[in-house]
Amino acid sequence: MHHSPEFKHPDEMDWEMGRFRNVTKFLFHPTPERPTTPNVGFLRYEPGAGFPLHKHDFAQIWYVIEGEFQMGDKTYGPGTLVYMEDPHFENEMRTETGGMVLFVQYPGPTTGARPIYDGRMNLKSVPAAETLDLEH
Repeated sequence: MHHSPEFKHPDEMDWEMGRFRNVTKFLFHPTPERPTTPNVGFLRYEPGAGFPLHKHDFAQIWYVIEGEFQMGDKTYGPGTLVYMEDPHFENEMRTETGGMVLFVQYPGPTTGARPIYDGRMNLKSVPAAETLDLEH
């Protein structure tokens, strides 16, 4: 059986709180009924935001829409496409300008690990740094 395309527009959604001083609009994400759906949406970081070195077992792609992001010792701006194979690590990231990325996380082709949405991309309050799970 083939599935039909699904269409969503970010203007039809509210921003939700993410875990690294960012806000999110995830148009598609895993649910109990559809656990292999990827996380797909937008991350907006405020100036001065960032995240520490961490790792994931799933795969992901970023597309920088606006702003500049320093990852490792280089700075990347609009139009940059970042591919992160599974499993992967992410260098510390910082943005002085703030900015927005299109973000796609999907089950790792080699690991089978799935991205997480609930409790990570739709938070109700900002988590304390020491409580962040940086291993998934």
